[in-house]
Amino acid sequence: MWEKFTERARRAIFFAQEEAGRWGENFMGTEHLLLGLIRVNDSVAARVLERMGVSLNRIRSEVDRQVTKGDGRLGQDMQLTPRAKRVVDLAREEARQLNNNNIGTEHLLLGLIREGEGMAARVLAKLGVDLERTRQAAVEFQTDGAPAVTKPGVPESALRGRDLLSIRDLSGEEVWEIFRTARWLKSRTLQEQVELPLLAGKTLAMIFEKPSLRTRVTFETGMTQLGGHAIYLQPSDIRLGERETVADAARNLERWVQGIMARTFAHKTVLDLAKYANIPVINGLSDLEHPCQALADFFTVYEKKDNLTGIKLAYVGDGCNTCHSLALLAAKVGANMTVGCPEGYEPDTAILTSARRDAKETGASISIVNDPFEAVQGANVIYTDVWASMGFEDEHEKRVPVFQPFQVNQKLVDAAADDVIVMHCLPARRGEEITDEVIDGPRSVVLDEAENRLHVQKAIMALLM
Repeated sequence: MWEKFTERARRAIFFAQEEAGRWGENFMGTEHLLLGLIRVNDSVAARVLERMGVSLNRIRSEVDRQVTKGDGRLGQDMQLTPRAKRVVDLAREEARQLNNNNIGTEHLLLGLIREGEGMAARVLAKLGVDLERTRQAAVEFQTDGAPAVTKPGVPESALRGRDLLSIRDLSGEEVWEIFRTARWLKSRTLQEQVELPLLAGKTLAMIFEKPSLRTRVTFETGMTQLGGHAIYLQPSDIRLGERETVADAARNLERWVQGIMARTFAHKTVLDLAKYANIPVINGLSDLEHPCQALADFFTVYEKKDNLTGIKLAYVGDGCNTCHSLALLAAKVGANMTVGCPEGYEPDTAILTSARRDAKETGASISIVNDPFEAVQGANVIYTDVWASMGFEDEHEKRVPVFQPFQVNQKLVDAAADDVIVMHCLPARRGEEITDEVIDGPRSVVLDEAENRLHVQKAIMALLM
């Protein structure tokens, strides 16, 4: 039956079976097809919905509110309900009308809308998804899973010309646009990327007040691979606020380059750069946030888990800048996050307020506990960072005994879910916040996470610049 379905459409059906099983059903209904469909976040259906301003997380929340728990068991050959069969027939008809040989996710979406009576159709109608607009949007995409960058030249994006100073600068749909672009770029050979080239003739000024391995190498390499050029400005080169004001530096740089990446001590510095420079400014790290790191982290989780909605991430350690960006991003993509930290080292209150406000929209939860083992209960991801990040080095000796119970060791990992993966943004103080056994062990995805800094930041630059 499924031979004529695209790979992503088949994956949506598989996810639909999982969703039905999760709700204890023996049959796949239209609601399960819809839930399966939105789990394939890089598909045409997902892009069509996002283009129409429909949040995938909102769809899941609406369906979850209406589905009742059954008492069935997921079987190997789960059958479709009559309405779901009707959806498949309509999807096949839509594919023929659009002159497609195979049934893709966009055709399944159109079939769900046309069916009209099932829960999926009702949810989509409530969210303003109508047949003609959806069909028109689907026509614009010729192949299922077409990348955000579909042809040589600079990709069109609502992010063009904007700053990325905080995760709060992005909508949930824009997060997924970055992920889709990163995934597409990662799937291309280096030669294919060089031949595009997306950033030809463009220059990125990289301002560093702090030392860096991953930030410098990934941004500079990314610019080179996409046909552009990066200039490394070390602290002694410009001495922002000392040799000249941030405003003067920003106004000069905008005359010469097409983008600025800044890795600074004070978050106010990146805010001021953005205020005075009429070119995109990217926060490469500040004392308040680390947005590029968090985007690479959740992109890695998506690669490993094939889903973000409902995933539980346990952050164990200091409620620092990385923790802030992770909490804000978890809320936007519908992931649950528990921060386990010593009392007095919790994340910033304003950050938590913002994250929890977004979490209400996506059905996520953001919680704080002071027990590391409580934090990792049921966690699919354990994340940690150094106990005294840059700017707090003088507190290191004082912090070590306070944070020792929060070390990510094998005992803590064993207390999490069976499928748990372990992450660290690096550099790590081995033997302090994480043991060698864990960071080098089979659960660790630390090197994959570090590699993805390159792919995600290339996507950010291609979309912004």
